[in-house]
This record gives sequence, structure tokens and C-alpha cells, in this order.
Amino acid sequence: MKIFVTGTAGFIGFHLAKRLLADGHAVTGFDGMTNYYDPALKRARLALLEQPEFTQIEGMLEDAAALEAAVARSEAEVVVHLAAQAGVRYSLEAPGSYIQSNVVGTGNLLEALRKHRPRHFIFASTSSVYGGNVKFPFAETDRTDGPVSLYAATKKSGEAMVHSYAHLFGIASTCVRFFTVYGPWSRPDMAPIKFLSAMLEGKEIDVYGFGRMRRDFTYVDDLVASITALMERVPEAGKPVEHDSLSAVAPFRVVNIAGGKPTELMDFIRTLESAAGVEAQLNMLPMQPGDVVATESDTRLLQALIGAVPETPVSEGVGQFVAWYKNHYGYN
Repeated sequence: MKIFVTGTAGFIGFHLAKRLLADGHAVTGFDGMTNYYDPALKRARLALLEQPEFTQIEGMLEDAAALEAAVARSEAEVVVHLAAQAGVRYSLEAPGSYIQSNVVGTGNLLEALRKHRPRHFIFASTSSVYGGNVKFPFAETDRTDGPVSLYAATKKSGEAMVHSYAHLFGIASTCVRFFTVYGPWSRPDMAPIKFLSAMLEGKEIDVYGFGRMRRDFTYVDDLVASITALMERVPEAGKPVEHDSLSAVAPFRVVNIAGGKPTELMDFIRTLESAAGVEAQLNMLPMQPGDVVATESDTRLLQALIGAVPETPVSEGVGQFVAWYKNHYGYN
């Protein structure tokens, strides 16, 4: 199958492309080498994807003509849109980059898909859209009109745009909401890698919310396994499954991807300590603007669509993450 993936130089996009290539698919990647973090890490990921069935196109989502040309060239049956400006806290510093990449860029891609329609479009969203919801676990049918960060607001905007194109132009679409993904090759701005790097350097780690937070940590391989399984579950109007979020007016649904078993932040840090063999020095801080106290996924719809939900235990996932970090950054 021919698959077009945006964000292949990024953390999740790299892992997805790697899995798709291993499964025998032809992958066309599209990504920009922005300086949000060191582009050398992005190029190192891409170097591991090089093979005849992989084509990488460098470009920005904001360049509508280049994006459409790449989509047309790929002749994709499935399109997975992972490229985005990520990070809750950075959205306070550079809001324009979120609007341009996540809203304008997504709009440009949808226009390209209108002209070169795939069999299935998968849009990466986030659990951040649930905002300050206090009902747990978060279900796909819960209200998500109260985002507490601009990042979440841009992703919610993307979901709304995808729904409108699904309705107007029949683009079968699935929005997948990710919950705190971690693992090898992750971004340096993500909490696990910030924690580990500081610990190994003997520095304090900033622990927000005074450590009284919990997250539905999702190992990246589990996330990728769920995405690949969902590729075959193309939404069809009027054909819901149990616990479905299927739209009443479009071939469109929203699906949470996570294990549904939240971990206390302090327990995650202790697991990091054990795997790394060092003790963390903690700098306890209050909640930051845009953060939420807890996330927890309702996984019933994911189970209805793909069967058993992939679930790597946190201790195992953290162990693999620490092993990769030490090897990649020369701590062995």
C-alpha cells in the first residue's frame, strides 16, 4: 500500500514510517527541518529510514503548492498527518507558529486531499483537547470546547476542519487523540527526556504540580501499532460500532489511543531512577499555565475497532527509553 506521512522526521512519524516500511508498504514522508529542536536529531531518524520504498520530501505545511505536489506524487491510499508544532508550554512563547503549522498547515493538507482523495485520512490530535475536564476517563464523546492551551485549541480546530472536509467532500477521516507518548528517539522538550538528561548530569529536575499529577503514558510502539491497525478501520457513515464517536453526517470518527491506565508522575520518576541507576534531585513547582492535573483515556472504542489494545508496561517502556538515550548520547 502507498502511504503518505507528514512529520516523518519527528518522533512519532519516524516510528510509524519505520513500522510501515517493515510491513512492506511504500512510504512518502513530508517534513520541514525547523529549529524548534536540533535538526540533527531529525536527520538521524531519517537516516534510519533510508531504503528504496521510502521517499522523503522536505517542505513546510505552510507551502500549499509544495504540499499538494507531494501528495499528488505519493498517490497515497492512506494519509497520516502527524506534522505539527507541538508542546503546550511553547505555545505561550510562540503562538504564531502553532496557528501557522497546526491550523493553516492542516487546512493546506485538506485542500490537497480534496483534489487527491485517499481511501483513509488519519489526523493526529491530542488528549489536551479535553482541557480541564474532571470526568474520568476521557471518552471521545465528551465535550472538548474548553481547551486550556493554544496548542490544544489549534488541535481542536484541526479536528473541526477535518470533520467539515469529511462531510463536504467525502474524505473518510479518523482523528486520533494521543496521550503522553514516550520512548526512544523522543523530542528533547518532552518531560521524560528532560528528566533523564538532568538526572544523568546531576542537575535538578523541575516537577510541576508539586508532583501531584498523573498521565496516561503511552509507549510509542503501542501507539504505532494502534495507528496501523486503525488504517484498515475506515469510517463509514451510518455504520457505527460499540461506543462509537462516528459522526451523524460524515465518514468521520475520533479515537483515543492510550493504555487507559494512568501513572502517577512521581511513580514515573521513580521508574526512571531505577532504570537509569541514579537518584533524581527534585525541584517541586506549582502547575504551569496550560497544564492539566490528570489524563486518563477511555479505550473502549479503540478496543471495539482493533481488538486488544497494545500495552507495554511502564517499567519495560522506560527501560527501553533509558537504554536508547544512554547509547545515543554516549552515556554507556
